Amino acid sequence: MNNKKRKIFRNIFLIVADAVCVFVCALFAYYATAKQGFFAAQPLVWTAFNVLIALVAFTALGLYSMIFISANILDALRIVASCAILLLVNIPASLLWGSQHGIGLGTALVFVILVFCGTISSRFSKRIYMALKRQFRRNKSNKKRVMVVGGGDAGIALIKEMLTAERILYRPVCIADDNESLLGRRIYDVKVVCNTHELRHVVEAYDVQEIFVAMPSVPKATQMEIIQRCNACGVPVKVLPGIYQLANGQVNVSSLRQVDIQDLLGRAQVEVNLNEIMGYIENKVVLVTGGGGSIGSELCRQIALHNPKLLIILDIYENNAYDIEQELKRSHPNLALLTLIASVRDKGKLRDVFEKYRPQIVFNAAAHKHVPLMETSPNEAVKNNVFGTLNVAQIADEFQVETFVQISTDKAVNPTNIMGATKRICEMIIQTVGRHSKHTKFVAVRFGNVLGSNGSVLPLFKKQIAEGGPVTVTHKDIIRYFMTIPEAVALVLQAGAYAEGGQIFVLDMGEPVRIYDLAYNLIKLSGLEPGEDIEIQCTGLRPGEKLFEERLMKEEGLQKTPNGLINIGKPIPLDEDMLWETLDELYRAAYEESEEMKEAVQKLVPTYKIDKRKSAIELLEETKETNEVDEQSAI
Repeated sequence: MNNKKRKIFRNIFLIVADAVCVFVCALFAYYATAKQGFFAAQPLVWTAFNVLIALVAFTALGLYSMIFISANILDALRIVASCAILLLVNIPASLLWGSQHGIGLGTALVFVILVFCGTISSRFSKRIYMALKRQFRRNKSNKKRVMVVGGGDAGIALIKEMLTAERILYRPVCIADDNESLLGRRIYDVKVVCNTHELRHVVEAYDVQEIFVAMPSVPKATQMEIIQRCNACGVPVKVLPGIYQLANGQVNVSSLRQVDIQDLLGRAQVEVNLNEIMGYIENKVVLVTGGGGSIGSELCRQIALHNPKLLIILDIYENNAYDIEQELKRSHPNLALLTLIASVRDKGKLRDVFEKYRPQIVFNAAAHKHVPLMETSPNEAVKNNVFGTLNVAQIADEFQVETFVQISTDKAVNPTNIMGATKRICEMIIQTVGRHSKHTKFVAVRFGNVLGSNGSVLPLFKKQIAEGGPVTVTHKDIIRYFMTIPEAVALVLQAGAYAEGGQIFVLDMGEPVRIYDLAYNLIKLSGLEPGEDIEIQCTGLRPGEKLFEERLMKEEGLQKTPNGLINIGKPIPLDEDMLWETLDELYRAAYEESEEMKEAVQKLVPTYKIDKRKSAIELLEETKETNEVDEQSAI
């Protein structure tokens, strides 16, 4: 039987059932209240009349299109309205003919009440059956006992799904909510037992095996505090990702995820104006250098969403470039995509790329970014970061690119490492080239650490925890600004929309986070106890590392943009002749593999404080020399 025939058969069955129900209710009401004989003609005429009125009312109000398993309050109101129509029709009839035929107001009221009870019982029969079935099986269930934190719309939706879906292996046993008016009340027969400050003893009292946090609409800082209290209970915690699931009706158990470290940053989700981004990227040829890296690949993902005419991924590392290329081909099969393997150091290759494809927007994310590695290879940092950027910038200007966005870092502010110092030179190059460019708007975007990027502490901590520890932190008081990769890239894209030329955009990354706290919370999130299961060791600051990062130099100041999380640093005047002369010297020194590269960079970046601490290699060389001297003395 096909669906159409099945629907017709169902509706015919319901109409017949309703007709029988109304018929029986009318006769029962009449003979229970009237004084006429059992075989009088009047009740039969009155009954037939009411059967007709009832069926018309039920049809008009949609009672035959209801799905019994999902019958709700609106369906109940439709039944009430249908019975009200019956009552309104029967009141004047009883007043006009009641005395003659024995059908009074009492008969009409009893009739309508019986019809209401019969109709609502039939429409809600499936839900009543399921509720009784759940109640009977509740104490025999092997499902995991769950506490739901949050008694709002999201929490109600989760509880409903857990109670109604047989396949779900969770059973809500209690609810926690900070709304005092909810305490003691029940949601689908699950009691609100406490606020979020009393979780630990309730978890023990109710033998809770898992906690679901369903509070997507509360402020991020409040959510962070609640998640920390949940983690302290010693049971697994899952969280509903965001409020958009609630808006889209996607609140269900499958949308829950494990609590991640991002949930503990205590900062609201970054929002950007997608229309502004679309306005300058749509139908443009976009080039992303370093497109296979963590920032570059995310740039490619988000650019692909805004309909570029052509997206060009340029990277020297073929494996990363291949990975993002394949990912974009799967997720955006209609995207015009080109992947090129090339180095930003190769000016001839860059000129060939620009001449062939004429990019209109360039995001320069190609750079060496690992602070400790660059401390031992300063010449490579200069070759790649400084002169790679100079190559891309000059060729972009030569080929009249519309917008050039340089990815910078807060380590460029008063740098204590060669990586940060080279990034500061990149900013100086961008501002200088941009000042003289007639066609291209050159800007730089400066931000701090991004969670999960290549070389960030998060993947390292996770690996150390997986290996059983210890988790290593360089200093107990070291702090950093953090942002997720998608957030940082979204702001980079929007900063490009604000580009006027020569600006340094500074992203507001919220409050800084203590790395020690990050490690501590990550261990807790892994279900382990810091200090007992996993040790946290402080190893000492590495060469080039400082306790805190700064977003601005003293002279820069800040200017607001329409997006409150993107600010503009005022350009610092610089001697352009000295810049170009020093760059020439740096180029020669870098390719001559100078041992004094850091001192040469410091001439161009006076705020750069060279870390005089010796590296592990230098200490090893000293130890080797000492041992040789001792051996010679012994001889």
